[in-house]
Amino acid sequence: MTAAFDQLRENGFSVLGACRLTERSRATRYRHHDRDGRAQGAALGPLHGPHPPRGGAQPAALSETERDAVLALLNSDPYRDLTIPQVWARELDAGRYWCSMSSMYRIAREHAQTRERRAQATHPPRVRPELVAHDPSEVWSWDITALRGPHRGDWYKLYVLIDIFSRYVPGWLVAATEDAVVAKDFIADAITRNGAAPHTVHADRGASMTSRPVNDLLLELGVVRSHSRPRVSNDNPYSEAAFKTLKYVPDFPDRFGSLADARTFCEGFFTAYNHEHRHSRIGLHTPASPPGSGRRPGTRTGPAAPR
Repeated sequence: MTAAFDQLRENGFSVLGACRLTERSRATRYRHHDRDGRAQGAALGPLHGPHPPRGGAQPAALSETERDAVLALLNSDPYRDLTIPQVWARELDAGRYWCSMSSMYRIAREHAQTRERRAQATHPPRVRPELVAHDPSEVWSWDITALRGPHRGDWYKLYVLIDIFSRYVPGWLVAATEDAVVAKDFIADAITRNGAAPHTVHADRGASMTSRPVNDLLLELGVVRSHSRPRVSNDNPYSEAAFKTLKYVPDFPDRFGSLADARTFCEGFFTAYNHEHRHSRIGLHTPASPPGSGRRPGTRTGPAAPR
């Protein structure tokens, strides 16, 4: 086939035509012949490794004197605060063509001048606030999620408190609606069951979380109030993770038949969550097991009384 290809070329066939007739790849032909892309004579054998460097300079390339003049233009007083496209366009309007815009960028890049040429304001990095708990009952997180009722538009509200150190749930409550007074009583009852108030209670910025009854209760007990940052959705991860664990269990129903059904289901779930669920973030211990127990000696371990 190589001899046939050479004979077709000698008879005036183009490379494309000869390759079609001999079913030969043009890329293979060019790779095995004419290494520099210009020779038309004898084959030089297959080319291995990188292509040899091109010989000589580009005829249209700028000389060193011209490149220095372009750099001096970019750094001149009228243009030192302008971008390269602005400089190029203004010089072109004035009837002066120095080089292409790409060449201006290349010259500026060689001298480390392709960053923002104008003075920029700098701001110190913001430190993300964090709550750290070293023992049980130091930091509690709470939130409210919705559970589907028996009919379209029926929603029950599930209040859940969780100890972020032990992942223990000291209190939960299923109510018909979301209410600030209900939230206040729910937190007060959980603190009573725990035997001591936590140092900090964290929540998002929902209406019940920032309500006056809840704030007055926490102030009265000397509990530090913490809230998520505005428009930040991941500042309450422990409560959200607990809700996902709840709603992804295999027997979680699509709808609850009544408020009593929702309370019965949650009672079974949170009992198993506290005493049977092996939590991956606390060394596969249960939240109620030492040393991650969220309980105090002599306190009750059941969920908050439903309302």
